[in-house]
Amino acid sequence: GVGKSSLVHLLCHNRVLGNPSWTVGCSVDVRVHDYKEGTPEEKTYYTELWDVGGSVGSASSVKSARAVFYNAVNGLILVHDLTNKKSSQNLYRWSLEALNKDSSPSGVIVTNGDYDREQFAENQVPLLVIGTKFDQIPENKHNEVLTRTAFLAEDFNAEEINLDCTNPRYLAAGSSNAVKLSRFFDKVSFSV
Repeated sequence: GVGKSSLVHLLCHNRVLGNPSWTVGCSVDVRVHDYKEGTPEEKTYYTELWDVGGSVGSASSVKSARAVFYNAVNGLILVHDLTNKKSSQNLYRWSLEALNKDSSPSGVIVTNGDYDREQFAENQVPLLVIGTKFDQIPENKHNEVLTRTAFLAEDFNAEEINLDCTNPRYLAAGSSNAVKLSRFFDKVSFSV
C-alpha cells in the first residue's frame, strides 16, 4: 500500500506502526489537536482520522462501499507513495470520489490531463497532500520527485508534506511539516 495506516498511526500516536497490514473497509483512530495552540483561542479537539481502504477495484460496489465513509468529511488527507508515479496520479480520482464530485464512470482513472481545477475552485473542505516513503527515493531522484509533487499539491490548492512513516522526526515539533499539519488541523477544526 501507500502507507495510509502507518501515517495515521504516526499522526495519532507519534510512534511508528510496528507491523502494518492492508486496511479492509475502514479503520478509525483519534488525534488530539490543540486548535490555535499558544493563543487565547486555544481549544483541544479530538479529531477522528478514517483510514479508508484503498482497493481500486473497478466494480461499482467497491466504490459504493467506500462512499459511506465520505459522508460529511471536514478535511481530506490525500496520501500517495512517492516511489510510485501512478499512486500520485490516482489522487485525482480519489479526491473527486471523496468529495462527491466524481461524475466519471466507475473505474476510470482521472490523470493530470483530464483534471479540471475548476472542480475544486469552490471546495471548502481542507485538503492536505502527503507523500510517503521519502526514504526510498534515490538521492539523484529527489528533485524530480519533489517537483512533481509540488505541482500535485498546487493542483489541489493544498499544502504538501513528504515523509517517511517509519521515522517520527519528519513530524517533529517546530518542523515545517509539523507547522503544515497544525495549520491543516486548525482548518479542519474551524470547519466543524
